Amino acid sequence: MPYVSIDQNSIYYEKRGSGIPILFIHPPLLTSANFRYQQEQLSRHYQVVTFDIRGHGQSPASSEPVTYERVTLDIIALLDHLKIKKAFIAGYSTGGAIALNTMLQYPNRCIGGILISTMSEASDQLLRNRIRTAISLSKWKFAQSLLLLSVTLGNSDRPSTFLDLLRGSKKGNRRNIRQYYQSSLHYNCTSLLAQITAPVLLLYGGKDHDFARYRHILNEGLRQSTLIILDDVRHQLPTKAYLRLNHYIHEWAQLVLNLKPYV
Repeated sequence: MPYVSIDQNSIYYEKRGSGIPILFIHPPLLTSANFRYQQEQLSRHYQVVTFDIRGHGQSPASSEPVTYERVTLDIIALLDHLKIKKAFIAGYSTGGAIALNTMLQYPNRCIGGILISTMSEASDQLLRNRIRTAISLSKWKFAQSLLLLSVTLGNSDRPSTFLDLLRGSKKGNRRNIRQYYQSSLHYNCTSLLAQITAPVLLLYGGKDHDFARYRHILNEGLRQSTLIILDDVRHQLPTKAYLRLNHYIHEWAQLVLNLKPYV
């Protein structure tokens, strides 16, 4: 299995396909297994890179806190390891906020951003309460097991997907998962969005009412954004609307590359 050593920590990753790279970032508790459909389909046209954040899935626990800044550094180190100069940076849910942080901190490494059901801040009380609940549950083994079942089941389109997600998520380190949730509670880059000059694709479910305010914030704040709303879907686009999601990613990426060829 492929691992890269970063600051005395091992990060598990997978690379499929060839061509222009797309790197995917998963949210807390879940793993890179959440992007199986993107791996299978988009790797026909692109080099698809996925990885397990420290203390998640097959990446061992980290003694260093798992923060957005730390994960961003790991992403750059992984790109260096793979000899990738630039990539599309894609993130799902909280992973999309890390994608934003990466585009802000390392704009020269990003062709563009692909943000799926994500936010630049966690500012409404409902979302903040959900994150706080996840932080509390992740302190205890039994409680985290219940959280894990809820999250993996909610992101599953079929029994085989559920088992795949569950198998990977069960390996996570409670402390690192809690740190990732804590970082998502405090991160806010909304005031910096105009600094991102790369094109960004925004993908949201039409029934994801809780994130409607965040798609508006991003669409208004980013300089070059394309907003696509997938009707009749909630939050879990990578697994529950993957055919449409992958189609829109491919269509948009080709448009970006035709307008601004990759160098």
